[in-house]
Amino acid sequence: MTVILRPATEADLMPVGALHQRSRAAAYASFLPPEALAEPGPDAMGQYWVERWRWERDEHRMTVAERDGRLVGFSYLGPDDEGDPATGLLNAIHLDPAERGRGTGRALMVDALTAMRARDRSRAVLWVLRDNVQARSFYERGGWTLTGVARDDRIGPALTTQLRYSRVV
Repeated sequence: MTVILRPATEADLMPVGALHQRSRAAAYASFLPPEALAEPGPDAMGQYWVERWRWERDEHRMTVAERDGRLVGFSYLGPDDEGDPATGLLNAIHLDPAERGRGTGRALMVDALTAMRARDRSRAVLWVLRDNVQARSFYERGGWTLTGVARDDRIGPALTTQLRYSRVV
């Protein structure tokens, strides 16, 4: 069946959290230790999205992807984290692990870029974990290029490095 993209609703946030947790665990397992991926669990990740959505829904956009009536992915975008009004930030694209390679991530990325254009953004940026080779390859195939900016953050007890990418919208 075809993937359907639609705006997220409050009812989607707990399932989005569970999907986010599964997606992270699968995508990061090859380079992060299990203890870094053990928490937050699906319920805590769902609560994270409920709370985040409460504060950000006016200036952010979440799109969910469904296949056969089942949530299989989501994207989340908003304003640039550095305050540039001409730039949009693609905060996340996450897929159910079984959905990889089926075109859903690409559909979510194209949808996010279209939404940024509609919001008069001329540039898009995102952060990706340096060691997430699959995600980096996905974005590079989509026209994203490294900016040369990096930052460190933690996932659980693990220190990670994130790289900033950009592209014209």
